[in-house]
Amino acid sequence: MTPRHTVQPSGAYDLSFEEVVAVLDDEPRYRARQVWDGLYRRLARPAEMTDLPLALRTRLEERLVPGLAPAARRTADDGATVKWLWELADGRRVESVLMAYPDRVTVCVSTQAGCAMGCTFCATGQAGYERHLSTGEIVEQVVAAMRAARPRRLGNVVFMGMGEPLANYDRVWGAVERIHEHLGLSARHLTLSTVGVVPGIRRLAAERLPVNLALSLHAANDELRDRLVPINRRYPLAELAEACRRYVETSGRRLSIEWALIDGVNDRPDDLAELAAFARPLGAHVNLIPLNPTPGYPVRGTPRRRVVAARDELVASGVNATIRATRGVEIDAACGQLAATVAGSAPAPASPPSPAPVHVRSVVSAPR
Repeated sequence: MTPRHTVQPSGAYDLSFEEVVAVLDDEPRYRARQVWDGLYRRLARPAEMTDLPLALRTRLEERLVPGLAPAARRTADDGATVKWLWELADGRRVESVLMAYPDRVTVCVSTQAGCAMGCTFCATGQAGYERHLSTGEIVEQVVAAMRAARPRRLGNVVFMGMGEPLANYDRVWGAVERIHEHLGLSARHLTLSTVGVVPGIRRLAAERLPVNLALSLHAANDELRDRLVPINRRYPLAELAEACRRYVETSGRRLSIEWALIDGVNDRPDDLAELAAFARPLGAHVNLIPLNPTPGYPVRGTPRRRVVAARDELVASGVNATIRATRGVEIDAACGQLAATVAGSAPAPASPPSPAPVHVRSVVSAPR
């Protein structure tokens, strides 16, 4: 499981309301409410809180410091996709991606610096794990995206950036509650992704907010999934399916299954039959994602014609399936590409699991 590294919250969005009150202990209590309203409703920095006296704004600039500092910003898709590289207070780096569509605006946020799950077709997994993000560091990514989206309203938050959200459960759930209660996004517009951390899925099923769950599955037999998604060795498919069934029953939400199509590895008819057998009993929706290129995994994504055929095969077998539109590939902002590097650099190559031979079968996402 993920190592337990200490998180040292440092930014303004790590403070609770009572901690803001403590920062302003020599001011009337209503000042704390003004500051809290400025942070969460108006998305304002201290210098922009013009309802406060200038001397207090100046003081708050020193006390309510950002937890994220922009290290780089890149755009793609004619400006509709924006990727930020953020530097944290301890020098570690993470990325988040804002995606504007005609009918919605979505931000993909990171929950850890690096990732310990070891999925070697994912750039974040190739880079390894550094530490958990704090609740405030996660929330602040959303605030930055909301500011950048103006005058449009940010409508969706997907926890599908760097890291495994359910391995950082307490801080991630703290962020979910703040985004819901103080930034005003409903639970149906918040999506947590997991590669299959079963204890986290069970906890999620018991929460009061019925958020969406996206399962990064990628293989539906234990032999292949053990190699593609190593945590499967700890939580195999039968146990994972039962946890997902419980989540669906208690939350009333439809499960999404993310499936990165890898040419000759998990895109064959038998692979799709196994996927259908896993998805149908759960009533799951399948998102097919052609594998995006990463330097450490030389196996290529499935060609477009085969991606379309895979979708059609799943639909014919009774599974609701769609092909995810790829955004930001040229700036390494697409599913599986986030590596917290500046332009032109990349994580050291990793050795990918070799594709399973076609004759070897063992019958039974959200982008990482």
